[in-house]
Formats: sequence, structure tokens, C-alpha cells
Amino acid sequence: MIEQGPACRPLFVYGLRNAQTRPFPVTFARSADVSCLALNPESPLPNSESPPSTRYAAAVEYDGGAFLGWQRLSHGRTVQASVEEALSFVCDAPVEVTCAGRTDSGVHGRGQIIHFDIAAERSARALMMGTTSRLPPAAALLWVQPVVGDFHARYSALARRYRYRILNRPVRPALDRQQAAWERLPLDAEAMHRAAQALVGEHDFSAFRTTACQAKHPNRHLHRIEVVRDGAWVEIRVQANAFLHHMVRNIVGSLLPIGRGEKPETWLGELLAGRDRSVAGPTAQPQGLVFEGPLYPARFALPPEFTWSDLS
Repeated sequence: MIEQGPACRPLFVYGLRNAQTRPFPVTFARSADVSCLALNPESPLPNSESPPSTRYAAAVEYDGGAFLGWQRLSHGRTVQASVEEALSFVCDAPVEVTCAGRTDSGVHGRGQIIHFDIAAERSARALMMGTTSRLPPAAALLWVQPVVGDFHARYSALARRYRYRILNRPVRPALDRQQAAWERLPLDAEAMHRAAQALVGEHDFSAFRTTACQAKHPNRHLHRIEVVRDGAWVEIRVQANAFLHHMVRNIVGSLLPIGRGEKPETWLGELLAGRDRSVAGPTAQPQGLVFEGPLYPARFALPPEFTWSDLS
């Protein structure tokens, strides 16, 4: 019989134990004239259970002009890929994130909400500061907090909010060229606002849906829409339970002819009823659109800006 020497090193291999294939320790014994493999079937098994994970929510702010949209792509830089790479570095393990709503190339995010699960022990502040330090200058985490396990950035949201900014003056923008759209002809914001009220409620929004939209159906519940002017700036603010692909930009593209006096205020309601994308206005420029963020039930205890209330 071979006795184990002081240089023995335990390893793990797979063998039969209790009629099941399970890993158990073995020990290599080496002496001056012999090597052997000694099995130790009664040794304790290694802990194969995954460590518990914690779910976190976070708000991401980003300049869409620096990315090819939110969703991870096989080519080019996206917001999702950048956030996942930065989080994975901080957590020293792969991390995948889920967002409240994907945005296109050039569209900005002021409060994009994400959730992710990690087993690493990191404070919320460490996750926020560490991840932001690894992100490109055009993106940052505004806050991070632990949430209950059933929180879902997409499916838990009750509403989503967008804002579209237009610089309405004869001269094109220089400083705001990547943060706003430009319209040189005067816009009647009040007429645009009155026309937009035809969209409030639950409707089939096929007239404002891109042909590439992958949504299962075109029905959406638009909670509110308003068009306001502040000096040379015109803003369209809209909130709905969800949006179709290009829906906000297509609505804006159809409001502009009304604002310029080229179409009557009733035209937007006629487009909605007709459900024909080909006769509606063109898709507005992406740089004017900002995803302000979603709203969630109060039980998730997110910051007030992202919590649904009776005033939402």
C-alpha cells in the first residue's frame, strides 16, 4: 500500500459515488521511487452552488450622438455594450443589463433605467462611481440602488416619457446642433398643441409606426402630449404606457406641417384614423429627441422622478 507523502496535492475529478456521477477529491502522492493516485471518496464535496445575487436598478444618462443607439451590436459602440463592459470590470464578472426602452442612434437618454444582477459585494456608490469612471465621456450612471427581485426595468414600467426640442429661428444652431432639431420657418405651437390632443387615449398608432417596428400590435395608450413655446424653443412632451418604433419622431414630423400652416389642425386626427404611414409626415431628426425616463409603481421605492403618482 502506498502512503501519502507530505507533498500530496488534492485535486478534483469525476467518479462514481452513490450510483451518481459526482466530483470528489483525489490526492497525488509522490515519493522518490513511486507515484500513485489515491482516491478519497469520503472527503467532503466542493460547494457547487452559485453565490446569491442582488438585483440593482440604475439610471443612465447619455448623449446619443456618441453611440449607435442603445442595443448591443456586433459593430460600433452602443450604450448597452459600454455600460455592460464597465459594470463587468467593476464587478470582476460578466454583467448583463436590461433597459426600460431602447433608443435609436442619435437619440439621447436623460433617465434610462436599467436593472442587473450581481453576486459581487459592491456598495451602490462604488457601482455608480466605478462604472461611470469606465464609461465614455458621453455616458454616466446618475444613481444606483438595490431593488426587490421582481423589479424589471422594462416590464415593471407603467409609463415612459419623451421630450422633443426644436430650435425655431431663421439661423441654424451651432452650440445646440447635437441636442436639438432646427426649423427655420415660424411654428404655431398653440395650433400644434391643439392638433396633438387627438392622439390622447388608447389608439391604433399604425400611422406613426415605422415598417421596421417589431411590436406585436400597434395599440398604445397615450396619456398626455403637450406642445409649448419658450422664446425660440418649441418642445413636444409626451407620455404613454409604451411607444412604437419611431412613434414620437413620426408624430413630431406630422405636427411640423401643422405648425407651419401647411396642414389644418384636424390633419393629425385624420392620420390617426387612416392608419396609413405613407401619408403621414416624415420622421423627425433624432438629435431633438430625449428619453426622459419611465415611471414605476411606488412599491419599488425608486427616486420620485421615476415613481408613478396620481399626478403622473
